[in-house]
Amino acid sequence: MKNLLFLDTDHLQFPHPATVSAEGILALFGDLSVDRLLLAYHYGIYPWYNPNEPIIWWCPNPRYVIFPSKVKVAKSMHSYFNQNKYRVTYNTCFDEVIRQCQKIKRKGQTSTWIDDRIIAAYTRMHHLGYAWSVEVWDGDELAGGLYGMSICKVFYGESMFSLKSNASKFGFITLARRLEKEGYKVIDCQQPNAHLESLGGEFIQGEQFHEILRKNRLEWLSNP
Repeated sequence: MKNLLFLDTDHLQFPHPATVSAEGILALFGDLSVDRLLLAYHYGIYPWYNPNEPIIWWCPNPRYVIFPSKVKVAKSMHSYFNQNKYRVTYNTCFDEVIRQCQKIKRKGQTSTWIDDRIIAAYTRMHHLGYAWSVEVWDGDELAGGLYGMSICKVFYGESMFSLKSNASKFGFITLARRLEKEGYKVIDCQQPNAHLESLGGEFIQGEQFHEILRKNRLEWLSNP
């Protein structure tokens, strides 16, 4: 791994994404303040680390994404929508969603990356309107959900969970349809897995991803 920049909490900065390591790591340390997270996500940078590690900032190339207009709906999911199997809400219980994501055991992982620092930081971002939760309900029971960051018409998916069959897929597809209607260009999926692949996940070059971000930032500055 190449030499990485250690971020100073007193200085709000990141290296240029072009300097990212082959592993996708851009920098270490820093903090999870509102200003730093906003700066990071505006440039496609996100934190991901284990609880006993320093904060690790990622900006992988190539990038794993789903285009809202190309989200895949498997045949097995059609009946869920035709029968209105679940009900989807937004931002009604962010704390419960992120804590359910924290509890879910992932294949090949012995511990969760969602620690108390992450929960506190993204809860702050939620209160400011940047971090969203998507809740999937079976009657009055929470069946699944996901949370992520919405910055300049890009949605950064952070984590999802299912307590009932296909609940997180139902929520993700419903979200993608909403994002497409609202003009979002891309959903950043961060790390590839079979679940996201089944929903249409694909790799694109970092240059293409950052060009989308650049155009979105310019549009946002023109129409704040």
